[in-house]
Amino acid sequence: MTATTANGITIEYESLGNPADPAIVLIMGLGMQLVAWPDELCRRLVAAGFRVVRFDNRDSGLSSRVRGRRSLGVVLAMIAARLGLPVRAAYRLEDMARDTVGLLDALGIERAHVVGASMGGMIAQLLAARFPERVRSLTSMMSTTGNRAVSRPKKRALQILLDRPPAGADAERVIAHFVDVFTVIGSPDHPTERQELTRRIGAWVRRAYDPAATARQMVAIIAGGDRRRLLRTIAAPTLVIHGADDPLVPLEAGRDTARVVPGAGLLVIEGMGHDLPDFALPALADAIAKHCRAADAGGAVPGARA
Repeated sequence: MTATTANGITIEYESLGNPADPAIVLIMGLGMQLVAWPDELCRRLVAAGFRVVRFDNRDSGLSSRVRGRRSLGVVLAMIAARLGLPVRAAYRLEDMARDTVGLLDALGIERAHVVGASMGGMIAQLLAARFPERVRSLTSMMSTTGNRAVSRPKKRALQILLDRPPAGADAERVIAHFVDVFTVIGSPDHPTERQELTRRIGAWVRRAYDPAATARQMVAIIAGGDRRRLLRTIAAPTLVIHGADDPLVPLEAGRDTARVVPGAGLLVIEGMGHDLPDFALPALADAIAKHCRAADAGGAVPGARA
């Protein structure tokens, strides 16, 4: 892994595979780091003939923190959005899309296949809409258009997402909290063993943990509002992937995304929640690779249930 300057900030990234191959850029979700993209998924995409770039968004992992800009807290931002009032955020999702463009510039990548998960899907959508000349194809995973009518999480999932360990909690308590989070939002019929989940999350937390930074990202999501009008302008071949059992961003949000983006295909993964479970990685890698190849060949892969 290494770092570069992009859009005026430092971005930590990792590039895998042959730089001469078509690039797939992976954009992770709220508070998550580049290491949250499973190594197996990345290896499969490299084996399929792609250069894979994964990176830490601003305010996550080892990338720059954006401090000193006034922002509402998460709860106040949610109330303001519900009342139709302006949401003051430290930055916008559009700024995070520009970060990705800056990373492409720094790596000399003219156009890339863009894959985003959850918040990363929102960023990827904006990238395809605002910077169409940089996007070969779009894959939006477990994400939403910002249409609140179809994006309401289950009560328990929202509660645990908003919950945080107390200030000053030691690493073990933080890790235990996030194990509980992923137990709630993960794939119900294919849960990761608690010991393995603890190992993975422990590596993430010890690499970087900054709840204030994650809160700023969440306010950026809330401030983003409804993007449907903009997403109707996307011209890139688009594949929407969603878990049938996602308790945080319901399946209807994925269906809504596929309806809004012109020509988008929809792939529903049975048994998948709001995570990237081991059982689904072969199907995810295969679907993404086929979609990218079809886009490069001038076509698109239709969606299906899996």
